[in-house]
Amino acid sequence: MNTELSTRTLGDWLEYWAEKTPDKEYIVYSDRNLRFTWKQFDERVNNFAKGLMAMGVKKGSNVGIWANNVPDWLTFLYATAKIGAVLVTVNTSYKQNELEYLCKDSDMDTLCITDGTWESDFVDMTYKMLPELRTSQRGHLNNPDFPHMRNVIYVGQEKHRGMYNTAELMLLGENVDDAILTQAKKQVNCHDVVNMQYTSGTTGFPKGVMLTHYNIANDGFFTGENMEFTQDDKLCVCVPLYHCFGVVLATMNCLTHGCTQVMVEKFDPLVVLASIHKERCTALYGVPTMFIAELSHPMFSMFDMSSLRTGIMAGALCPVELIKEVEKKMYLKVTSVYGLTETAPGMTQSNINDPFEKRCTTVGRDFPHVDVKVINPETGEFCKTGEQGEMCCKGFNLMKGYYNNPTASAEIIDAKGYLHSGDLGVQDEEGYYKITGRIKDMIIRGGENIYPREIEEFLYKMPEIKDVQVAGVPSEKYGEAVGAFIILKEGSSLTAEDVQDFCKGKIARYKVPKYVFFLKEFPMTGSGKIQKFKLKDLSLKLCAEQGIQII
Repeated sequence: MNTELSTRTLGDWLEYWAEKTPDKEYIVYSDRNLRFTWKQFDERVNNFAKGLMAMGVKKGSNVGIWANNVPDWLTFLYATAKIGAVLVTVNTSYKQNELEYLCKDSDMDTLCITDGTWESDFVDMTYKMLPELRTSQRGHLNNPDFPHMRNVIYVGQEKHRGMYNTAELMLLGENVDDAILTQAKKQVNCHDVVNMQYTSGTTGFPKGVMLTHYNIANDGFFTGENMEFTQDDKLCVCVPLYHCFGVVLATMNCLTHGCTQVMVEKFDPLVVLASIHKERCTALYGVPTMFIAELSHPMFSMFDMSSLRTGIMAGALCPVELIKEVEKKMYLKVTSVYGLTETAPGMTQSNINDPFEKRCTTVGRDFPHVDVKVINPETGEFCKTGEQGEMCCKGFNLMKGYYNNPTASAEIIDAKGYLHSGDLGVQDEEGYYKITGRIKDMIIRGGENIYPREIEEFLYKMPEIKDVQVAGVPSEKYGEAVGAFIILKEGSSLTAEDVQDFCKGKIARYKVPKYVFFLKEFPMTGSGKIQKFKLKDLSLKLCAEQGIQII
């Protein structure tokens, strides 16, 4: 495993492969047979970069991208990277207030948008936020609520009043001399901020996490090293690019190893399966719910998965039984990356050569050049092997801070330089880490500390259960009681009594779910994370609807 840190910028990496393997495919959309070689893609990126410069985008400008995994999402990533601008990722699930909050908080200069999703019209929402677009000269937007906003780019060929479109951006780029771009690239340093991602907002207001070329390129590189990636690999990317999972663990992995990115614009299990089959993908990423959807698709058996050899299941706690099923039916060795957006995002990862037990029950060991510590959240002291505490780390992967929010930055990074994750974990004697829950997820029942992960893993042994989350339910007697929120497999049925009887005598009595709720889906963030904090309020609503008395 190569453990050397690189000081290349994203632009340096792109140009390295464009020169070394110019005719090799880099970006592939199998469902529409759209393909870019490294050289073709680099040329398109240069044209976009010059077009942005013609609009007034420069080093330090914050450029938003609000889109699913469309073909030019990555073009904007590298175009902004080459000129020293910062690409600000916008969650496609955002509604009006969230969009306006992010654009204002990030001091956004330029916003790049598509039509939107089935539930949100991005064009209409942008006009609602910036009504002056309809009357302003392009590039001269003047809105007192968004004083930094100057440009809106529509990612596509359609024309919208006040917005540039992709074709016009490229025409602008053709009129800029290559020497101007070359000069701009010389001003970019690997320690400059290149990407700003807003935390998913599962708690409090989202904050802009400032990530550098050095942060994300190296984090992506070590991710690939743990899976033994080479130029021959093809990674199916069905996780959203606006999230660290997509833009770092997937894109930066491919960028630093010179392999092919097979893209899926918006997650669809059938498109994923067909893309793997057609392109002979060797790797696949996803959150647990994505793998569940793929395995349970009625057409799963029609596709050949034998080309797969590895991948990542992350973004949520990964059930052991699901990992076993994925490895058996999809032939890939699952690795798990642990971290958060603020750690770019990986701090630990299991290795493809680790024993199965370690790959399915732990999140691996420290990344090279990352110092991971389990810290007692009450005393601040380092925990001994086997002692539970808060997962913390410092190293090359730490964010530069929260944008314009030094107070929040200081709250998460302590005086010794360790970033505190808010997650509970434990390290074993071989250096592997297990995540046991979140500090705020911990259920305290009559003085007993209960960690939801333990109960979730136990309930997954019931064959009828497709997915389960355990969370605290308010209790007048104990403060909190254990609630199990269950999604059943199609055609299966269970009662609350069935679940409780399954637990009795097998786990401690105080861990047996007092309340059992059957759901069709969990409350989720746009990036596929379960919003566990919402389950508590949901439990109160369900109890009221079902006439269940809370005691």
